Amino acid sequence: MSDVAALRRAPAQERSRLRVEKMLEAAMAIIAEKGSDALRMSDVAQMAGVSIGSLYQFFPDKAAIIRTLAERYNEQGRRCIAEELAGVQDAKSLVAAFGRLIDIYYAAFLAEPVRRDVWSGMQADQSLRAFELAESRANAEILAQAMLKVRPKGDRKEIAAAALLIMSLGESAMRLAVSVPRAEGARIIAAYKRLAVSELGGRG
Repeated sequence: MSDVAALRRAPAQERSRLRVEKMLEAAMAIIAEKGSDALRMSDVAQMAGVSIGSLYQFFPDKAAIIRTLAERYNEQGRRCIAEELAGVQDAKSLVAAFGRLIDIYYAAFLAEPVRRDVWSGMQADQSLRAFELAESRANAEILAQAMLKVRPKGDRKEIAAAALLIMSLGESAMRLAVSVPRAEGARIIAAYKRLAVSELGGRG
């Protein structure tokens, strides 16, 4: 677990929940316009129409805001991964499902600059990297379970390591692909797909 908490305290009342949503919406607007590096607590408070004290009641610092946003995106991602891989029965269906996941993720990062920048903010903040690694491990476990359906006699530790590597390389490929011109990014994603397929579908 990361030492960085998300919310300092969970909003108990509807009024507080709405206030927190306003804060997060303000943070997303700032990130969309300026990037996560330019996110300032004072700017979030001003845009959300709350006092800086109210902001600090819920978010101790910028990292907590970024982590809260990341948790929301990660929850969506885990759900998507689980749904796509749920029907895997053989190597062919595993390769097809994982290929769809790559396309879904790439499209999401192209369409949602905030998601992309929150992800970059997680990587840039050392205190948040442990949280991000834990998320990668959780996603890799979902993939590993699907791989075990295809290779029921496979070594579980080897499969777990391969799944984590596939997920980690996928994250790196996404970051690289969205940082270069679109045509080049598409080629990078296609190259990653070929690498992933060779591991996911290459052995029975």
